[in-house]
Amino acid sequence: MTTQEPSITLTGVSLELPVYGLSSRVLKKELVRFVTGGMFAKSKNSKTVSVRALNRVDLSISSGMRVGIIGHNGSGKSTLLKVISGIYHPTGGSIEVVGKVSSVLDLMCGIDPEISGRDNAISRGMLFGHSKKEMAQYMEELTEMTGLGDFMEMPVKTYSAGMMVRLAFAVSVMFKPEIFVIDEVFGAGDKDFAEKSRTKILSLIKQSKIFILASHNEELLKDHCTHLLWLDKGNIRFFGPCQEGLDFYHYN
Repeated sequence: MTTQEPSITLTGVSLELPVYGLSSRVLKKELVRFVTGGMFAKSKNSKTVSVRALNRVDLSISSGMRVGIIGHNGSGKSTLLKVISGIYHPTGGSIEVVGKVSSVLDLMCGIDPEISGRDNAISRGMLFGHSKKEMAQYMEELTEMTGLGDFMEMPVKTYSAGMMVRLAFAVSVMFKPEIFVIDEVFGAGDKDFAEKSRTKILSLIKQSKIFILASHNEELLKDHCTHLLWLDKGNIRFFGPCQEGLDFYHYN
């Protein structure tokens, strides 16, 4: 744990993601702007095209804040969460994150079907910054939460889709976070595990110093968030009190 209070500071953060196999010459400039709101950009030193997923974002989140992120599909919500979680690195500007981040984003990230559930849990936990020794200490608790039993010693390729989700989700929420980041997920797997995972998430929300949730579900945002961030085509349109933000979002 850090001695400083957790915080997140983005200064002029931009992120451009290349679109491979698409030449800018086949796109009419006017058509691109009409369809994407100007989010496509031509590389200065090549003929490739990139998507500007975030555009000069300035954002400061301090300890105690619960931030909901809203916006249409493709607005940059998931991208922003991945930048905060360290999965993506900005192509412009800077980001400073103080505190340990635990994220529930792409559940299947880092899952290798050829190795056992136990080894997958260890390697996935190490991706999140935990040591192999630390993961070994939590293996009994992890096995109990997933309900996988002896399947933890079997290759993941023998698992059903639901079993893989249980394994990946359990590793993602195993440790008490200082900064807890969720993209839409508020339960995973079959009915019984979904209730177990929901209970675990609610517990982690209470324990975390900073909580960030991207969702289209406004009731979830109102129930769990103090602040609302509205993203539109990679730009911040609003950041402030949650209800005020929802009112502004609907008005516009």
